[in-house]
Amino acid sequence: MSQESGHYYVPSPSPYPIIGSVALLFLGYGAALSMNKLELGYGLLAIGFAILFYMCFIWFGTVARESESGKYGMDVDKSFRWGMSWFIFSEVMFFCAFFGALFYMRVLSIPWLADESTILGSPEQWGAYEGIWPTTGPGDYEAFTPMGAWGLPAINTLILLTSGVTCTLAHWAIKENRRDALKKWLLATIFLGFLFIGLQAYEYVHAYNDLNLKLSTGAYGSTFFMLTGFHGFHVTLGAIMLTVIYFRCAAGHFTPERHFGFEGVAWYWHFVDVVWLGLFIFVYLM
Repeated sequence: MSQESGHYYVPSPSPYPIIGSVALLFLGYGAALSMNKLELGYGLLAIGFAILFYMCFIWFGTVARESESGKYGMDVDKSFRWGMSWFIFSEVMFFCAFFGALFYMRVLSIPWLADESTILGSPEQWGAYEGIWPTTGPGDYEAFTPMGAWGLPAINTLILLTSGVTCTLAHWAIKENRRDALKKWLLATIFLGFLFIGLQAYEYVHAYNDLNLKLSTGAYGSTFFMLTGFHGFHVTLGAIMLTVIYFRCAAGHFTPERHFGFEGVAWYWHFVDVVWLGLFIFVYLM
C-alpha cells in the first residue's frame, strides 16, 4: 500500500449512493405495508434487501480494490478514521436517546403518574396504579412477566464480552503479522457474534410465548424491545462487517502497518459491547 501523505485520492462519481437510496425506498414502503399486513409489503421488502445486498457487495469490493492498489495515502487513512469516529459518535447519541427515554420514564414520569395530585382529571381513571417498575404504565394491559437478568441475558453478556477479547487478540495478531492467529480469532469473534444473535432471537420467542412480553406491552415492553432490538440489529451489522474483514484477511489484505479496515470494524464491535453492558445493567438488572 502507498504510504505517501502528499496525495489524496478522489474517486470518480459513483452510482452506489443512488442505488442505496432506491433500496431504502423499497425497504421503507415494504416495512410500512407489511406492518399493515399487506402482502405487497413483503415483496417490496425482499426487493429492497436484494438491492441493498447487491450494492454493499459491489461497493465493498470497489473500496477493497482501491485500497489494495495503493490509491489510499495517509491523508485518506486519516479521513477514514475521522469518518468512523463521527459515525460511532452518532450511534452513541442514538442509544443515548433511548437510554434517556428509559431514564425519563423510570425517574420522572412514573413517579408523577403515581402521585394522584399530579394527575389531571379524576384519579379513578388510572385504577390502582402504584408506579413500580417494571410497569406497563397506567391503563388496561395484559399481565406480563419481566425478563430476568440471570438466564439468557447473563449468558449473552459473557458471550459478547468474550467476543471483545477475541477481537482484541485478532488485532494483536494482525499487528504482529500472524495471519493464522488473525483468522482464528476473527472466526471466533464472528461465531460468538452470531451465537449472541441466535440466543437473543430465542429470548424474544420465550418473552412472547411464555412471559406475554411484547412490543405493545406498555412502557416496559416498548423500551425493552426497542433497546435490545436496535442493539441486536447493530450486533448483526457488526458480525456481517467482521465476516467481510475475515474474507479480506484470508485474501491477504492488510499489513501490520496499514489495516484500518480491520480497526474500524473492531472499534464498532467494542462499541456494541459497551452498549450491551449498559443494557444489561439498566434494562435487565435494575
